[in-house]
Amino acid sequence: MKKESLYNYTLHLADNALILAQRNSEWCGHGPVLEQDIAITNISLDLIGQARSLFQYAAELGAEGASEDTLAYLRDTRDYKNCLLVEQPNGDWAQTILRQFFFSTYQFFLYQRLQQSTDATLAAIAEKSLKEVTYHVRWSSEWVIRLGDGTEESQNRILNALDELWMFTGELFIPAAYELDVVNASIGVDVSALKADWEQRVNEIFEEATISIPATSAWMQRGGKEGVHTEHMGFILAEMQYMQRVYPGCEW
Repeated sequence: MKKESLYNYTLHLADNALILAQRNSEWCGHGPVLEQDIAITNISLDLIGQARSLFQYAAELGAEGASEDTLAYLRDTRDYKNCLLVEQPNGDWAQTILRQFFFSTYQFFLYQRLQQSTDATLAAIAEKSLKEVTYHVRWSSEWVIRLGDGTEESQNRILNALDELWMFTGELFIPAAYELDVVNASIGVDVSALKADWEQRVNEIFEEATISIPATSAWMQRGGKEGVHTEHMGFILAEMQYMQRVYPGCEW
């Protein structure tokens, strides 16, 4: 296995967590009620913690002089390897909830298996993160049910969110070349093998929410894992990286 594949794989995991954390953080001070404002902000902090651990490891694997900060703040759009799902706009509360539910459910099964990695660092990060992700799944699942089985308006909102986000879920289970490389080395997780468990969990929650998975389509949006992103990614980075780009090397 090429060391570059492990580096890219670690960046992929880190970028997923970082970009979703950045998206969720946009709700800080704008949540529908105070309790949920705090909840979504805490989930952002959990994801940032995961991202930091992964970036620190990636920095050890990468070029000399790299750090968690340079990897987060000084890369360009095409260098990021996150899935397209996590960079999608917040939309309304329903869209944010459904995005979190889709990704956290995927991340739960991913980290479950990543605990068995022959790479001790990734296994330890997965074990620690799984405790947080378990809460993220429970929290977002309860909200999907609450919205889907609530009022006519709340159900319409979750259905609209489903129309917006479903096309981005397929990429989660399509491995990039570096993912296949680390799988063959018994380090990474075969994401295609997670799809059945993910769909079962989604179906269970959707049944309680009185909504249905869209008709199966062979076509899904993809490209994020290889650095081909939607138009939203540049705006995310422009905001997230502003201070470090304008004042290089600044520290709190």
